[in-house]
Amino acid sequence: MATKKDNPAVVVPPPLIYVAVFFLSLMLQKYFPINNSFFTSGSSKITGLVLMAIALLFILPALLKFAQSKNTLMTIRPANSLQTNGIYKISRNPMYAGLIFLYSGIGMLKGNWWTFILIPVIIIIVQLYVIKGEENYLQRAFGEAYIQYRKKVRRWI
Repeated sequence: MATKKDNPAVVVPPPLIYVAVFFLSLMLQKYFPINNSFFTSGSSKITGLVLMAIALLFILPALLKFAQSKNTLMTIRPANSLQTNGIYKISRNPMYAGLIFLYSGIGMLKGNWWTFILIPVIIIIVQLYVIKGEENYLQRAFGEAYIQYRKKVRRWI
């Protein structure tokens, strides 16, 4: 059972992982350029904006749920409650899924294939470093309620 001091022990804020990989993609494009002429079309810009709008559909309701429940976004602090309603009925991790859409949308607008090549790297890091730690913590903290929730709702989407 989780204690008041127990937490997911995720020290690096997850959004920084996305930002770091994005900057890595920019550096890779500089030193190992891939032709980005595809991204000069209007349709790629529209796609980027659509992806960013989808990101907001995941991120904003998740943030609102956290604010309403007075839960913490800090991954080194214990949770006040288990989020299972609203967007959390669709995804156990809507903020991380939303950040993938946001990352992809910015990648489309920036016009960098490396951004997309590195998406699996982000997913692996977030999955192994962030989500696994959070899942272990949530199971300790909320026990059977979390186990049942995990059975009903997918990890990403």
